[in-house]
Amino acid sequence: MSTNKIKTILLKTAKYLGITFVVIIGLLFLTPIIFEDQIKEQIKKTANEKLSAELNYSDVSVSFFQHFPSLTLTLSDLHLNGSAPYTKEKFITAKEVSFGINVASLVFSKEVKIDQIYLSDSFINVKVNEEGEANYNIYKSNSQTETPKDSTETALKLERIEILNSKIVYDDKSTKIHFDAFGFDYLGKGDLNKAVFDLYSKAKIEKLNIVYENEPYLMNKKVNADLITKVNVNSLSFYFQQNNLKINDLVVDFIGKFDFLKDGYNMDFVIKSDNSDLHDVFTAFPPKYITWLSKTELKGNTNLLLTLKGDYIAAQNIAPDLNLDVKIDSGFVNYNKSAFPVSNLNLEIKTKVPSLNPDLLIVDAKNLSLNIKQDYLKSKFYVKGINTPDINADFKAKIDLGKLMQALGIPNIVLKGNLAGDVKANGKFDLKNKLLPVTNGTIDLVNGYLKTPYYPNPITDITIKSKIENPKGTFGDLKINLKPAQFTFEGKPVFVEADLSNFNDLAYNIKAKGELDVNKIYKVFSQQGLDLDGFVKADLVLKGKQSDAEKGNYRKLYNKGTLELRNIGITSEYLPKKFIIKEGIFKINQDKMSFNNFLAAYGQSDFRLNGYLQNVFNYATTNTGVLKGSFKSTSRYINVDEFMSSTTTNTAATATTTETKPQAQPAQTGVIIIPANLNLQFTANAQKVNFDKLNLLNAVGNLSMNKGKLNMQNTGFNLIGCDVSMNANYQAITPKKANFDYAIKASDFDIKKAYNEIEVFRKMASAAEKAQGIVSLDYQLKGRLNSKMEPVYPSLAGGGTLSIKDVKVRGLKMFSAVSKQTNTESIKNPDLSKVDIKTTIKNNIMTVERFKFKFAGFRPRIEGTTSLDGKLNLKMRLGLPPLGIFGIPLTITGTQDNPKIKVGRKSQNLEETKDTEE
Repeated sequence: MSTNKIKTILLKTAKYLGITFVVIIGLLFLTPIIFEDQIKEQIKKTANEKLSAELNYSDVSVSFFQHFPSLTLTLSDLHLNGSAPYTKEKFITAKEVSFGINVASLVFSKEVKIDQIYLSDSFINVKVNEEGEANYNIYKSNSQTETPKDSTETALKLERIEILNSKIVYDDKSTKIHFDAFGFDYLGKGDLNKAVFDLYSKAKIEKLNIVYENEPYLMNKKVNADLITKVNVNSLSFYFQQNNLKINDLVVDFIGKFDFLKDGYNMDFVIKSDNSDLHDVFTAFPPKYITWLSKTELKGNTNLLLTLKGDYIAAQNIAPDLNLDVKIDSGFVNYNKSAFPVSNLNLEIKTKVPSLNPDLLIVDAKNLSLNIKQDYLKSKFYVKGINTPDINADFKAKIDLGKLMQALGIPNIVLKGNLAGDVKANGKFDLKNKLLPVTNGTIDLVNGYLKTPYYPNPITDITIKSKIENPKGTFGDLKINLKPAQFTFEGKPVFVEADLSNFNDLAYNIKAKGELDVNKIYKVFSQQGLDLDGFVKADLVLKGKQSDAEKGNYRKLYNKGTLELRNIGITSEYLPKKFIIKEGIFKINQDKMSFNNFLAAYGQSDFRLNGYLQNVFNYATTNTGVLKGSFKSTSRYINVDEFMSSTTTNTAATATTTETKPQAQPAQTGVIIIPANLNLQFTANAQKVNFDKLNLLNAVGNLSMNKGKLNMQNTGFNLIGCDVSMNANYQAITPKKANFDYAIKASDFDIKKAYNEIEVFRKMASAAEKAQGIVSLDYQLKGRLNSKMEPVYPSLAGGGTLSIKDVKVRGLKMFSAVSKQTNTESIKNPDLSKVDIKTTIKNNIMTVERFKFKFAGFRPRIEGTTSLDGKLNLKMRLGLPPLGIFGIPLTITGTQDNPKIKVGRKSQNLEETKDTEE
């Protein structure tokens, strides 16, 4: 072939190729323009038909060049809201969301077929509330009566999903699970238009955080994953067939399935890591361990297995079963190049939590052992249950704790000493039924040393030699021998010896000597604030049996010594504040503990106590022991209101990305509770007592507490110059309810002074504002108090006499109304003298017996009933001057604030309110 012909062919080929190339380029530019309106219209139609949530975007563009060679529709600045109840909150936001379009569908089909989705710089915010309602249910489901369309007509035929540089937040309050994924890249391929399809995925996360019940489990972890997931769109289930995960350096296999139920989830997960290096396992731990890992030589073979199987339905309290198996072989740990590394570290532990219920917990630790050169620690244990666990444990050790702490790099705590132990225990731990594991063993510690970051000085010279025996697993067979236990703190030694046996009838032999600053030693162990404080100095010998102490066989006891207390704070579930013994010395002789001039305080109240307590040992060591005693108390001031029990309930919202401060609920008050295991006699006097804003002076009385009941005999005080004497009984039935009865006598009570100085009197007798005069009271009353220590009116029953002497009534609405009805001005403000008014109370009604009085020539006579909430039903005869032979019959109804006066005798009885609770 000639050169010219070849040249011609090449030119023609180039020409046709050029034309073809120009046509293709032209089509690439023209096709989006030609079909742009059709595509945009289809997007709006599809969004309206398929989505139940609000969709917004700033711009739409169509191009072959966005994800060449696919024709892509791109929505800029997309905002998609969630489904109910999150319709006002964003579900997905993205800088760009692109949809790959099947070009053939533009030409040959009425609908636009989308087969690819691309998200870039997106934020996917998944939320589920406490009821299990999620924000991702945005896709409208077809009604069941609708005939399914052929799959070829669907507008969504996905084959590829790609997510770049995105963030995912999953916050499920029903399961209390929260996770964040930052720098999330994802590529998913598969025939996603089918009802059942395989999804091939690759995922990469720069930073993963997982939080469960506000506890961080994974923080700032890198994740790489190759996944094969079978997806069933109809049943909304996922089957994870092959999943290789890498969390930092830890390789994990993950298989299982996850089904969405109507009101929860069904899950069957298996997560395992076989033959992993111990070092790689720790790279997946929380950040604080990573810092430790950087300074630690760590070797060993590790196998991990986590399974989670079952339904999770929060509304029905149904949860899956959790199993966790951990095994470590031939472990080696050496922190910061310690001269005494841990070797032969072996761990084999299986944990089961059926239905995620801690009460059903099973921990089977078949082996926990390690060596530090010739030293060793070997242990195995089996625990089933939490409240009354079955225990089978075996512990042996001969180890230098200081070397162990250095090798493991335990932070913040310095612990030293040579520990030797050999303990076996097998059986049920059930204090209620007095069951204990069969136990035999010894635990010895010498040259002990403890220092924590909470207090600058250590506890030193710790020596513990103990022996525990319980051959039958009962309280009666338990023996504890402590010979000796001693330590030095702040330069002061403390020495204790104890021999205890038969905890059904405790036989004890205890020697204690030393000084202890409770305040400071508590700081060694805790940074949470002081529940315990004060100073104790002891020199005691206690020897005897619990039954002899109970029965008073004091000749069989040998209890002697002294116990000096200073600034000891005593807390109790019955009291809202701390009772503080400022100073005092107990002298112990057999079962009696005497104390002289004890100084104590409770809030603003002060006490000086003298007397004795008895049965102290029995009271302190058992729940049934009764503390007996008799003493005198003198006080300058007692504020009774401070003894009111109160509780404050704190509820903390579940915190996820930010912490939520606990919200304090309103304080709930309660009645004063007298502990049932007290039998105490008081002779008390106080210069001043404050009770519900009443200021009582020179209060004296004899009080007794026995079996939860408070009895007051010949109790007296002075209130605004009036001498009051009272006998009373009080007993709390529940923390919110108490019964009482009392008898009170008050002589020459000044009404005007009471109104000016007593707030409660102003509230209860507001009509006395302008009244003057002297009254006396002799009354008995019983009833019930509510949680605010207020009387429950329908429960009150009793009666007595109110004696009036030289009282001037001014502005009382009842007399004003009578005056108006009878056109008699002098009745409006009567002066009363020497009138005894007898009343009884029952079922919320006060019955007023007939009484007469006279003033300004009139001779009124009154009788009838009033309710404790102010309603009136009184009959009055107004005897006219001069002798009251002729009179006007009147009825007084209405209320104290709005009395209604009618002439005549006809009246309507007040309705009784019975105490339904009792």
